[in-house]
Amino acid sequence: MASARAFAWEVLPPMPTGRVYCSPLYQDGQLLVLGGCGTAGLPLDTAELLDVRAQKWVALPPLPTPRAGATAVALGKQVLVVGGMDSRQSPLASVEAYNADEGKWEQKTSLAQPSMGIAAIRRDGTVYALGGMGADTSPQALARVYEPAKDLWQPLPSMPTPCYGASAFLQGSKIFILGGRQGKLPVTAFEAFDLEVRSWTRFPSVPSRRAFSSCAMAEGCFFSLGGLQQPGPHNFYSRPHFVNTVEMFDPEQGAWVKPSRTIRMRDKRADFVAGCLGGRVVAVGGLGNQPCPLDSVEGFSLSRKKWEPLPPMPTGRCSCSSFQAQNLLFVIGGVAQGPSSAVEALCLREGA
Repeated sequence: MASARAFAWEVLPPMPTGRVYCSPLYQDGQLLVLGGCGTAGLPLDTAELLDVRAQKWVALPPLPTPRAGATAVALGKQVLVVGGMDSRQSPLASVEAYNADEGKWEQKTSLAQPSMGIAAIRRDGTVYALGGMGADTSPQALARVYEPAKDLWQPLPSMPTPCYGASAFLQGSKIFILGGRQGKLPVTAFEAFDLEVRSWTRFPSVPSRRAFSSCAMAEGCFFSLGGLQQPGPHNFYSRPHFVNTVEMFDPEQGAWVKPSRTIRMRDKRADFVAGCLGGRVVAVGGLGNQPCPLDSVEGFSLSRKKWEPLPPMPTGRCSCSSFQAQNLLFVIGGVAQGPSSAVEALCLREGA
């Protein structure tokens, strides 16, 4: 496991277009940023590419359909953009693909129903799209698989719990779904879809209900982190408040480890980026009890069961998009005072 001293931030050239709720992808040293919402609060058709080695942005042909909150997946030389929200604040069914070799967009077979906030996983050249929010703003239990060779979406058994904005993690032949929302309510369901037998399994629910929490997976364990605690039957008169709660699911025990004060995060935060880097769960930025977004960063060692401070984010932000690469965690756009153009990557120093 990397020591806390091995972590550093790389400040990349800012995006030409500041935005929030964009869809990023990174492969072969290139960061692609698609759509999102700009300063006017409307979805963008902007597509921009950062050559990380050359430290230079290039404008790509615009998305045929402006969209925010879409799901982007790399399929070889193609990038598939699925669903999202249009300029009328309605979910989209349209699916578009950018072909890097041709430098062109093309329409693909649409989803059967409009959807935004889809959780997606790529495996063996196919794309699994789970959940979403429908045109009536209700959460969906839809599960579907896209076969690029046939340009076809096939239905799969529905999710036990409808939700959108969930986190999806691939482990072996199973896709685990954690978090997400149903309207204003956070979802505590924890479920997995077995790709081989094509059936769902329910696991014990997340012990506490928190809005704007973040999820991560490290060394086979699943984490539900932080968030905004809402008043409930047990604390009806309290106000919503930020928490530093850490809840961990241990698959060997098949249960959520009872949270203790010793494994709480150092900072109370919500609406932040979480990931796994250098053998640690990391929590980046977000909103807390301070008047402006947080720049603080911390990492959790699974072996030591302890959080340690990591180098702060150069630009404090919340509502960021992120992309996890092998030794990089990109934090893209989001909100500082308005939609941010900042692009920064938490990385491990060479030889660390």
